[in-house]
Amino acid sequence: MDGANADALHESGWPTDDPRLLALLPLVYVAWSDSDLTPAEIGDIAEHVDRLDWGGEAKRGVVERWLNPSVPPGPAALRALLTVVRGLASDLPDSERRSLAELGIELARASGGGDAEYWRAPAVRGALAEIESALGVDPCDACRELLGPEGRRPEVAEAEPAATFEVSGLTRLLGGAYRHTREQVFEILRQPQFRYVYGLDRTRYQERVCQWCQELARHGLGALAYPPEYGGQGDIGLFIAVMEALGFHDLSLAIKFGVQFGLFGGSIHQLGTQRHHQRHLRDVGTLALPGCYAMSEAAHGSNVRDIETVARFNKSSGDFIVHTPSGRARKVYIGNAVHGRMATVFAQLEIGHVRYGVHAFLVPIRDSQGNVCRGVRIRDSGEKLGLNGMDNASIWFDHVHVPRENLLNRFAYVSADGVYATTIPSDSQRFFTMLGTLVGGRIGIAAASLSAAKSGLTIAVRYGSRRRQFGAPGQAELRLLDYRGHRRRLMPPLATTYALDFALRHLVRRFLARRGEGSREVEALAAGLKAYSSWHALQTLQTCREACGGAGYVAVNRFAALRADADLFTTFEGDNTVLMQLVAKALLTDYQQQFEEVKFPAVLTHLTRQAASAVAERNPIVTRLTDESHLRDHEFQLGAFRYRESQLLVSAARRLKRRIEKGVDAFSAFNDCQDHLLKLAHAHVERGILEQCVETIRDVSDADLGAALKTVCDLFALSKIEEDSGWYLENGYIEGVKARAIRRMVNRLCAETRQQAQALVDAFAIPDELLGAPIAQRDLSTRRRSVE
Repeated sequence: MDGANADALHESGWPTDDPRLLALLPLVYVAWSDSDLTPAEIGDIAEHVDRLDWGGEAKRGVVERWLNPSVPPGPAALRALLTVVRGLASDLPDSERRSLAELGIELARASGGGDAEYWRAPAVRGALAEIESALGVDPCDACRELLGPEGRRPEVAEAEPAATFEVSGLTRLLGGAYRHTREQVFEILRQPQFRYVYGLDRTRYQERVCQWCQELARHGLGALAYPPEYGGQGDIGLFIAVMEALGFHDLSLAIKFGVQFGLFGGSIHQLGTQRHHQRHLRDVGTLALPGCYAMSEAAHGSNVRDIETVARFNKSSGDFIVHTPSGRARKVYIGNAVHGRMATVFAQLEIGHVRYGVHAFLVPIRDSQGNVCRGVRIRDSGEKLGLNGMDNASIWFDHVHVPRENLLNRFAYVSADGVYATTIPSDSQRFFTMLGTLVGGRIGIAAASLSAAKSGLTIAVRYGSRRRQFGAPGQAELRLLDYRGHRRRLMPPLATTYALDFALRHLVRRFLARRGEGSREVEALAAGLKAYSSWHALQTLQTCREACGGAGYVAVNRFAALRADADLFTTFEGDNTVLMQLVAKALLTDYQQQFEEVKFPAVLTHLTRQAASAVAERNPIVTRLTDESHLRDHEFQLGAFRYRESQLLVSAARRLKRRIEKGVDAFSAFNDCQDHLLKLAHAHVERGILEQCVETIRDVSDADLGAALKTVCDLFALSKIEEDSGWYLENGYIEGVKARAIRRMVNRLCAETRQQAQALVDAFAIPDELLGAPIAQRDLSTRRRSVE
């Protein structure tokens, strides 16, 4: 023992008469440093020491001075012991599996306390092992923690796993046909004037968002969906691509852009005719004519068919009189209403005493100087949960005269003498056709929602790959993403985000190519994916916020705004629950038509095949099959998703049929089965998402990229089966042993996906200027400057 260690030992008060007693030093220190031990347990350890057959009177000193429950050693004394242990151990070789007892023996031997033969004696080792056992700790972990960084240098932190595929190739795949438009929008948003500013009051924030929107219009982005003669390119796919890109920035801007150019401009483009296009579209696209979309009312939000605002044709003046008959009928939460000069107002068209249903009218609400027009009243909606950069207001109309030509008359026309004409005689069909023309905006909301989820995941994954917490004693702290619980939180949402991306791109292709009867199917698909995507975004952002701990609570790291803003995405452009009901109704309608349009033999064949398939899928061998090749087989995964949807559809149809046969009206029967129908819609949407994920991967020619995406797809599929394992177990599709195997496989897939997580979020290619969060910057020097 060198002089410094000898002095430290002497100053600590530890007895020096017998060096063998140094074997007790680590055990005694841990006994007191472990705050979980009770005085009685300390007393038991003292009795073990007292029974040792070596140490003599010095041993009594250890018991009385260091193991007296009534007079515990103070913090200074314990620090002195720790210093002695670490000092004596500094010359010992490293050992991963050294226990406290073994450390004590090595300390004693190094200080001349007995030879190797003495310490090998079973009686000696057994006595120390009894004391070690009485401590109730893992002896090796406790030893590593005792020696700590001063006694053993932590391992060098390993590098983040390298990508097994070309990230730029995945970025190109995600960008699709409109990736250049997205890159164009990113370049604009990277300009200094689009930098995030925190702490603005609502008025200044809304003015800033308005200026941003004007800048986008200046670059020609607002008119992209309109015909070339009005400044656009005639491609609504470009509008959806812009909405997707804006979803990576401030969501108030995305919504203001969508209201101005998608809803207001889109209603003129899709519901109006050439006279409306020539008069307004160019000004709408340049924001020379700011406008809003006034559909929702205080008493009727989702139920547009029964709105109460009236547009009564006045034969004497040859115009329409738009009127709000009561407070219930005021237009509410109308976006762009504070800045807008004109509104597309949905109202009940009335001629004489006959109503012709809901139609759209262009109603001026402000003059060119910004003054509110006569007969119009506008009241700001005030502070909101989120999207406070978007100006919302309530609007009342008090017998406002509107020129007859302001009826958006693509589907219906009123002549100068008050004669109503329409190309669609059915009020119901005309109503749904009118709303169906606005599906593009719903797809844009779904795309922007998914972009917000991608931002949140990028922030959380990058933070989780850098942030370290805890770890085995004496070793480097573990990265958050290397904890199974953390992977379980983030990897399934990341997989779902990729699967949703592929499904949305398929939807856009279907939407752009829609024709005739296919339009209704596209509308249902858009409704389902809008609901699923916005729900997913909100849940994912909450999970990512929590995964970033306190850092996720700081405004500059974006979650405060992203989470609050994304919340409303679940409500506007169709309340999600209502949209899912529309999906279920469409499925039931298609199911009914299958049997109305074919003869009995075809129906019998269909039912026979369905029954045979169900028997095969519920075969006892299949329900218990647990090997990896089976669980990761797309045929098994697709079969499980299709089976769930099919069973839910058939059982829902039977439930409705039974009620209707008993005399229950259709509305009440539907309401009685609403939970079942919502489950059906959810299963239908997820089945479609998985199918598109599988199809996309099959078309990938790069083997490395295909393998990485296969893992992502497997995780999406199996995590969803795991989430709904109760249904599958209840319906006999899987048994308990298979449910457990799926759970284990999800854990494994989370670990595999974690290895590529950094590359998977990098492939989103979100510029640091848009991502904003200091904790997620690619350039760590930029990150440090941002934090400072």
